[in-house]
Amino acid sequence: MGDDSPASARRLLGRSLRDGRYVISGLLGSGTQGATVEAVDKRNGRLVAIKRFQVRGARTWKDVELAEREARVLSKLSHPLLPRAIEHFEEAGALYLVMERIEGQTLALLHRLERDEVVRFLHCVARILEYLHGRTPPVIHRDIKPSNVIRRQPVAGEGPAEFVVVDFGSVRDSLEPAGGSTVVGTFGYMAPEQFQGRAKPASDVYAVGVCALRMLTGIEPEDLPHRGLAIDVAAALGDGDPALVRALTAMVEPDPDARAGSLEPLLAGLAAPPDDSGKPADRGQADRSDRTTGNRPHPVADAPQRAADEGALETVIVPPLGAATVLGLLVAELAVWAALHVVVPLLLTLLSILFGTGLRRAAAEVRAAGRRARGALRRTRARVRARRPRPGRPRSRRRRDGRQRGPGRRGRRGRRRSAGVPAARGAGAGRQRIDPAPDGPSPKARIEEGIAATIAELEDALDETLEDLEEQPRKRQRRDR
Repeated sequence: MGDDSPASARRLLGRSLRDGRYVISGLLGSGTQGATVEAVDKRNGRLVAIKRFQVRGARTWKDVELAEREARVLSKLSHPLLPRAIEHFEEAGALYLVMERIEGQTLALLHRLERDEVVRFLHCVARILEYLHGRTPPVIHRDIKPSNVIRRQPVAGEGPAEFVVVDFGSVRDSLEPAGGSTVVGTFGYMAPEQFQGRAKPASDVYAVGVCALRMLTGIEPEDLPHRGLAIDVAAALGDGDPALVRALTAMVEPDPDARAGSLEPLLAGLAAPPDDSGKPADRGQADRSDRTTGNRPHPVADAPQRAADEGALETVIVPPLGAATVLGLLVAELAVWAALHVVVPLLLTLLSILFGTGLRRAAAEVRAAGRRARGALRRTRARVRARRPRPGRPRSRRRRDGRQRGPGRRGRRGRRRSAGVPAARGAGAGRQRIDPAPDGPSPKARIEEGIAATIAELEDALDETLEDLEEQPRKRQRRDR
């Protein structure tokens, strides 16, 4: 792939690119996909990272295609835990990709991490993969490893370190035709199906699991204990953390059909470690822990204020709202399946008889969009279920001893209730159990937020599918010419 050795890259020091806009100031690294250098952007004085690829010395056209694909994919991505693409250009027989400079150290340089740091790494990468794999078609990194993950230290006092995934030189962002795709990746971190050119979203999950094991143990993947073709996670970590052992075992399952397809469900039992201020990074997890352990404020002293608070009243109405939301999401999932897996693909397949095979590929893309949309609906339904109160807990404001006030005992309190005044303000408020309003967003707001996120994902999926459909006739005309 041309001369991208460290010695060759160092010869670039002090040179300028793009008519003097970028002045190269250092070498960040080099590999099979090119050399990465540090430069100063003269327009704003900021540091940037520039990846160089020598087109003239490329071994195959596929190498050039991967370099162009990296630039194209990064220009479409926007996520706080991914490098931001600034521009890409060609100069003197080389391709240059200019990206945001991520300050920090790669996991390869850190060698090992403590357990809490690894859990934070898993939570960060879960957010990244949910974004990448949720696109239509899904974006598969295919080369997640310690040298491609940077621990970014935040500004003092702004929270814990974050983990950023870099180097999209092996990315795949299109549906593959029959026959598989090019084999790319790093030995030890590649899922078994990648050796057959059949990378899928679950392949990234496998690489993340191996990367976490490498950082927990300091042992390279090929030297970890194995049982058959599978890494023996329990033997590598011991039995001291069963939740983490279960999660990592599900990630590094050799069979892609049996492996976990996403990280989010696996991390439900792994609370994110506290940040530098001592507060849990996952606010929702802390709230659930408080409700489980019974660590509550005094139910009588704060009753009037809590009864007036909207969040306290929502503890009564959330159960039926949550059930209705789950049912509605299930109906929506069935509707998406019928439309995007049956009706539209069938129609496009029939039209392909008249208008060519391009519509048949469009039908496959529509099915892929349907799978991503259904996945988004399932994740939202799981979030709603997780936030519903546990069965058996009191859901009303009746006395917990099982007795209810009959008509003869209503007195002044009954008249207050019939007049629309909350019972918690009456003299008997001390005999009632009122759940405190949770910190942060109310349950209703969290449910609405999940629904809004699902609708946004559906809109994105349908928009990208429509764009692909509009592009098919233009591609066909170009081929005819």
